[in-house]
Amino acid sequence: MILNAILGLFSSDMGIDLGTSNTLVCVRGQGIVLNEPSVVAVRRGTNRVLQNGNAVGLVAKEMLGKTPGSITAIRPLKDGVIADFDITEAMLGYFIRKVHAGRMSSFRRPRVVIAVPSGITAVERRAVLNSAERAGARRVYLVEEPMAAGIGAGLPVAEPTASMIVDIGGGTTEVAIMSLADITVCESVRVAGDDMDEAISAYLKRTYNLMIGEQTAEKIKINIGSASPLAEELTMEVRGRDMISGLPRKTIISSDEVREALKEPIGAIIDTVTRTLERAEPELAADLVDNGIVLAGGGALLKGMAVVLTNATGLNCRLADDPLTCVARGTAVYLENLELWKETMESDQDQF
Repeated sequence: MILNAILGLFSSDMGIDLGTSNTLVCVRGQGIVLNEPSVVAVRRGTNRVLQNGNAVGLVAKEMLGKTPGSITAIRPLKDGVIADFDITEAMLGYFIRKVHAGRMSSFRRPRVVIAVPSGITAVERRAVLNSAERAGARRVYLVEEPMAAGIGAGLPVAEPTASMIVDIGGGTTEVAIMSLADITVCESVRVAGDDMDEAISAYLKRTYNLMIGEQTAEKIKINIGSASPLAEELTMEVRGRDMISGLPRKTIISSDEVREALKEPIGAIIDTVTRTLERAEPELAADLVDNGIVLAGGGALLKGMAVVLTNATGLNCRLADDPLTCVARGTAVYLENLELWKETMESDQDQF
């Protein structure tokens, strides 16, 4: 206990939104201090991170699809869970060092609150706990992403009324109805932003015989992607490799084509939302007629997403303020009230 107190003097307690696409870190009293892609560049065949352990995040994402044979850019999380344990540990260790830059390295042992998808298994939860411990955390707490997103979006989750959140991330979509500081109904589906990117890539292969990288697919989604018809349809020039000739080529793609490509993943998200509503208690469903649905996560920024959910459910759907940071801001609230909330969170045991 004494050693824990000493280590706490040199450490900043951290909240982490450990996302498939991006990792956001907040520090108690400072808010969000880091927002970087969940990507790590390593020497091929090893787990050794490039550039003295600094080829993580933005630096590594720039390498995706462009690395020589000796280097691999890895996204260590897939579908919201850890796919590569060692690389995730290296990534978390880098983020902890970056937050504590300039402090005594031997004493960086923060308490960490990590948001995880509600649908992950006990084994997957243990992998997150172990990765954070080995990366340098003194104590690790896990919170469910829908709760963190709801709190970060400013919903009255502690009140006896229904609050509904749809958090569309990179690897998972979390749909939850909350009341009295807990989740009453929840569904987690491993269909989200990455699946939208893959759907766009598959459409270009199928329709234009054009192969594109994941960064290009993401740009198409952000720039001209939509879930519902736009007032003015958009077009975009796309460059890639011709599947027949093998040579570089470019083509023009329109927003209505992208919308066609996105029908399947968007349909899966809509189905998850309607299934969750069907499982709600009648009194909670009645509350939602007035309270509506709040959208969070990067996928919620897809043009027209709120419109298609409103049409599918008949409920008012709105975008949260700064949806990309809702989960991270929720972990910050947990940090600020750790003594109050810690009994509700899964935790490892003190290591010291």
